[in-house]
Amino acid sequence: MAFLTGVMLIDAPASALNNAGADEGARTENAIAVKFIRSRQGAFPYVSAQAFRYWLRNTLEQAQDAKWKAAPVFREAKIAYTDANPIEYWDDDLFGYMRAPSKKAGAAEKRREDASRATETPTSTEITRVSSFRVSTLVSLAPVSISSDFGTMTRHEGDPVPHEHQFYRAVLKGLVSLNLHAAGTFSYLNRTGYRNLDDNRVEIAKKNKLEHLDGNEKSYRLPWEQRTERVAALVRALGVVYGGAKLALHYTDVTPVVFIGMITNGGNNPLQYLIGPNEKGEPHVRSDAVRQSLTVWRDQILSKLYVGWVQGFCDVERASLQSELEKFNKERKQSEGVDFVFGHPREILAQLASDLCDRSNSTWLK
Repeated sequence: MAFLTGVMLIDAPASALNNAGADEGARTENAIAVKFIRSRQGAFPYVSAQAFRYWLRNTLEQAQDAKWKAAPVFREAKIAYTDANPIEYWDDDLFGYMRAPSKKAGAAEKRREDASRATETPTSTEITRVSSFRVSTLVSLAPVSISSDFGTMTRHEGDPVPHEHQFYRAVLKGLVSLNLHAAGTFSYLNRTGYRNLDDNRVEIAKKNKLEHLDGNEKSYRLPWEQRTERVAALVRALGVVYGGAKLALHYTDVTPVVFIGMITNGGNNPLQYLIGPNEKGEPHVRSDAVRQSLTVWRDQILSKLYVGWVQGFCDVERASLQSELEKFNKERKQSEGVDFVFGHPREILAQLASDLCDRSNSTWLK
């Protein structure tokens, strides 16, 4: 089972990308705190996985050239859910869902009266789908001193209204993973956590003549071209993702300044420790980790190593990584080396998306 495995860095020079709400005990009543992890080493600002996934969904939905098909969202009292039809909607496929409409008296009647549900896919039982796309919390490489910005609202008659918010300067690191086997493959196995399709959706799969995977898996699968089209759209979006809080005051480009990825067997991430902080807390390529990771995991690597690194960001470390990869290949037989490509993250992610759509790499999605 193959996975797209990657690590990325986001440069936040003066930012507040993910906030935690009111800062109790601050100098002003309307102070906003950033999210951070406190440890013995200090404070590590972070962006939650939920926030990053929200940015990525918005990017995919709003991209002018994308064919991305987002599922409608329905609300019932205190719960909300998507249409949960991964055959039609691309985000239901790759981002997962849980669909359990309320069984309370009158709930079904309210659903029938809701005009926005005219195209809703009927649901006969609870269904869930684990997300094929996974992302870690993006955490600062090193602890930082969190600053506070103090301002006032003065565009009115009378005393100014003070306000305050936290921000930081950091480089955030996160991991990404995409289960290529699961993309476009939908189980109807009657087992908690595994049932993606109810009887209604199985009928849709049959009507669309999807490939049937029998045996232990009990799944239906989209054609290879449709699966790769969805995966490629998501991969390309990683190179143009935008979003974040406090952009009016701390505009930050959240596209990765570094993305390193490859296709591997299994969901492990050998790339996690390639980059860490130096004694100054700045990004540093760990040469020993590069050699060890590629040596230990070489038999699980199915593709070239895709290295996207923005020129102007830690150029010395960029050159160091390229040098280490060249040395690694020189010291080994050709069959034991790892092909690699360097470029801008957007270019590299576009090349990776293109390679995923190449028929010669069709085994990656089996």
